[in-house]
Amino acid sequence: MFQKDILKGKRILVTGGGTGLGKEMASEYAELGAEVYICGRRQAVLDDTVKEISDQGGKIKGFACDIRISDAVNDMIDVIWKDGGALTGLVNNAAGNFISPTKDISPKGFEAISNIVFRGSFYLTHACGTRWIEGGDKGSVISILTTWIWNGGPFTVPSAMSKAGVNIMTKSLAAEWGHYGIRLNAIAPGPFPTKGAWERLSPGQDTDSNENDSKIPMRRNGEMQELRNLATFLMADGCDYLTGQTIAIDGASHLGSSGNFYQSLDKLSDEDWDGIRNMIKSSNDADKAKRSV
Repeated sequence: MFQKDILKGKRILVTGGGTGLGKEMASEYAELGAEVYICGRRQAVLDDTVKEISDQGGKIKGFACDIRISDAVNDMIDVIWKDGGALTGLVNNAAGNFISPTKDISPKGFEAISNIVFRGSFYLTHACGTRWIEGGDKGSVISILTTWIWNGGPFTVPSAMSKAGVNIMTKSLAAEWGHYGIRLNAIAPGPFPTKGAWERLSPGQDTDSNENDSKIPMRRNGEMQELRNLATFLMADGCDYLTGQTIAIDGASHLGSSGNFYQSLDKLSDEDWDGIRNMIKSSNDADKAKRSV
């Protein structure tokens, strides 16, 4: 769809770039000529992704960073700037989420999501933006949101609240920073099956499941290349007048139905939720074990 060198000369950071949607976008950017940086909390996962993309000829480096900590974010951005100059793009992709009745969410559970999505996205955007402004550099920010920012996210309230906040940040800074040549846009994907998301949002359901098809007007889940194409379009030159927009790529799911989890989760019993919590806990414990390696 794009020329192979369309992103040559671009320097792009993708948060949460070691797995899932972040890895897909990082791979596409590297394939199209960009110099890519990825960050996440699990160094081993980052190393695997860096090796995979490097073996395919891409330029990529990985940094272990907890984006919930502003000092850690600033330290990482300093290192990246010193590594080869200013970034040209940032993708706020790192996120956390799980399904739960809101009455059962503890303050700690709320903070686990909001500190990554809400605070982390701001810390990174601010760290890059202030440096772009100081250096007189243009920049492009893409944030990965959900369609819940428009119609609510029952059973995923911490994520819905946090992503709605990032949506307002996108619109606000598009106006405030527009005259600096800094653009901010967002992508709101529908169902794009990934292992991490499915384990916490659709536990027990295979990523190849067609269970959601009846809720999506196009009768299918998204294909990764479609997301990769949109992420490239927003980061490439040629659409510099496009800013402050959140683009849904969900097969019209949020227009044809609620686009959230209400219909599928509202009828669950307390026993059903106990089983779901156990499956999510097992997935989280496995991830923690990997981070300790």
